[in-house]
Amino acid sequence: MDVDPQQLRTFVAVVRLTSFSAAARELGYTQSAVSQQIAALEQELRAPLLERRPVAPTEAGARLLEHAPGILLRLDAARADVARVGGSPRGHLRLGVTALAAPGPTAAALAATRRELPRAELEMAVLGRPAAVAAVAAGELDAAVVDGLAAPSDPLALPAAAPVTARRVTERPLAVLLPLDHPLARRSRLRLASLTDAGWLDAPDAAIPLTDLRTATGSDAFPATLTLTGPDLRALTACVAAGLGLALVPAPPAQLPDVTAVPLADPGLLHRTEVVWSGAPTEPARVFVEALAGAE
Repeated sequence: MDVDPQQLRTFVAVVRLTSFSAAARELGYTQSAVSQQIAALEQELRAPLLERRPVAPTEAGARLLEHAPGILLRLDAARADVARVGGSPRGHLRLGVTALAAPGPTAAALAATRRELPRAELEMAVLGRPAAVAAVAAGELDAAVVDGLAAPSDPLALPAAAPVTARRVTERPLAVLLPLDHPLARRSRLRLASLTDAGWLDAPDAAIPLTDLRTATGSDAFPATLTLTGPDLRALTACVAAGLGLALVPAPPAQLPDVTAVPLADPGLLHRTEVVWSGAPTEPARVFVEALAGAE
């Protein structure tokens, strides 16, 4: 089987948008060109992949769709890896960081990278974990420092299709953010079992995602009362202080304004930070990763 990556990308776009014309507009093709690419892909695979009216994947198309994201991600990663090895050193570190990912060690590692490579260009973007890992795998970032919920000494659950290498940075205890006047605000510790019916903020880029919390506890509880998009920690604490919902975060080193952080009593959960990269790291990325390993 010799599948054209562009035909595969076109197929994924048509399925996602449920329209040949919409896929053509998004990809910058004519509708006829999109139809020709799908027809060529079906001929190569010797199976009909799409129902035309309405547009939907056939059984064979659904199977292909299961494999497509991993195939395309690995192609992007291979292209980026070859470019890193074959090109001249750029002295450029493109770093992704999630909002709660060990800011102290990350800053210290960046400072160490600056000292060792004073002419290197350093660039940092704050974004969510799935986006950061995908960007590293695709070669859009040289490395990323990501965080999440984990059991002690267990790695983070990263996308299986992402060809990345991960290294532990820190493991920290967790705390529940509550308003100062919350009935449980004066507790010394809290268990999640006592908070399953409480209202929670669904803020996946600024707190532990509720999907991770439900997976870790094996519960469908923890109802979301407000969705907060973006890695804005001040907005998160303001929403908690206003009584809009609780949030689970790594235990802060100092008291936060207008909220209280009560340590989590559950022994099987903690906050973990890892650094990830793909393929052969650039020199600035290598220096940063090594500095981060000793920055805790």
